[in-house]
Amino acid sequence: MPAVALRRAPAPAASAEAVSDADFLGAIGRRLREARERQGKARKAVAQVAGVSERYLAQLEGGIANASVLLLRNVAHALGMSVSDTLAHKDHPVEERLIRRVLDGIPAHRLEDVVFRLMRDFGDEATARRKRIALIGLRGAGKSTLGSALAAEMGVPFVELDREIEKEAGIPLAEVFLLYGQAGYRRIERRCLQHVLDAHRAMVMTVGGGLVSEPEAYHLLLSHCFTVWVRALPDEHMARVLAQGDMRPIEGNTEAMEDLNRILRAREPLYRKADVTLDTSGEDPGQSLSKLRQAVAA
Repeated sequence: MPAVALRRAPAPAASAEAVSDADFLGAIGRRLREARERQGKARKAVAQVAGVSERYLAQLEGGIANASVLLLRNVAHALGMSVSDTLAHKDHPVEERLIRRVLDGIPAHRLEDVVFRLMRDFGDEATARRKRIALIGLRGAGKSTLGSALAAEMGVPFVELDREIEKEAGIPLAEVFLLYGQAGYRRIERRCLQHVLDAHRAMVMTVGGGLVSEPEAYHLLLSHCFTVWVRALPDEHMARVLAQGDMRPIEGNTEAMEDLNRILRAREPLYRKADVTLDTSGEDPGQSLSKLRQAVAA
């Protein structure tokens, strides 16, 4: 096949993507060159197998391809299709084509989150994940009260990750922070979480409010548990903690509520990654448990 110099085919009036012809052809050439180098093949050998001249293959890898490729792209765009759709070796269900079209329009920085959600909700772990219920959120939301009650109803173990950390370290939680520091505490927390997941195929678990700030541990939790963000109004968070006799949030801190609000604002985007949000504001435990029961069973 003779080499053809690059000629720009006229683009349709409303292009489906803002990628120049040069960038499009350059991407094709780059993928071909990377594939050849990955396989350790010489350009001459590939050209012989493909039935093209070595010069043509060099031009192709350099971003100089047959103009008909550009025409194909223009026609595909005019029909609202991607070039990959026209080159598929078999017809795909319309639902699959729609999903691919949606994915094509998602910014690159959001793709990781989309892929994770697809794997979590439809992958091999999806069914097993529903058997492990994890309650997340700040202290005072009612995680322990609701978690223990739900576990009793379901007939599964109730696990408090904070207690597992204390068992692992052999000292109270507050002393773990003092002895190992924040980084050391998070390492123990991550290790204990893995142990709990390995040990229980079905359970209800509560985790500390700060776990969501550790990407590796939070990803592990989201991947293997059906997560519920138990939340309340900031003043209810504080009132419930104080009602339990824990005065630490306000000892020597005249701006405790302001600190609590700041933490909530910072963590809210992370908490919203949970499968379900359960607002316990203004409710007694019985009302909140009923809502939690419905959310888990849905």
